[in-house]
Amino acid sequence: MIHSICEGWHQNATHRHSTHFNDRPNNEVSLLVIHNISLPAEQFGTPYVDDLFMGCLDCKAHNSFSELKGIRVSAHFVIFRDGTLHQYVSCNDRAWHAGVSEFEGRENCNDFAIGIELEGSDHQPFTEQQYQCLVSLTQDIMQAYPQITSNRITGHSDIAPHRKTDPGPYFDWNYYLSHLS
Repeated sequence: MIHSICEGWHQNATHRHSTHFNDRPNNEVSLLVIHNISLPAEQFGTPYVDDLFMGCLDCKAHNSFSELKGIRVSAHFVIFRDGTLHQYVSCNDRAWHAGVSEFEGRENCNDFAIGIELEGSDHQPFTEQQYQCLVSLTQDIMQAYPQITSNRITGHSDIAPHRKTDPGPYFDWNYYLSHLS
């Protein structure tokens, strides 16, 4: 069987190689976290999400970026509105996407999670292209990392409930999860 993920890198993603990652403390990959992101807020198709994860965001480019100065964050994947897939960190490494977080009593979800960002917001529906890419990517991840089951897929809001709201009320969990099988 041919795997779409080899040594932590998805063969169908554009590889961007962020420096915002480190080693996982135990090599465990057992959780998938869904996020949303837009920079500036509610604006899509800008270069700023990529710039943020690559560590080269010009914080003077928009007033709202001043709070991002010096922040080092990344996700494993970003799925843009047109379904384009970028990968920033190997799934075998720890990306910095979840922050202070807890899943089933276990803290520091970055230690054992893969993070997928959807270009979007809490206030607008996601695109069909994003769902198609997300379903395919999730199936590939579940094949490569069998500890990730549908019960171990969660939203950022579920692991950091007092801090985060994403992927937000417009993310269709039923649609997404029903297409995984």
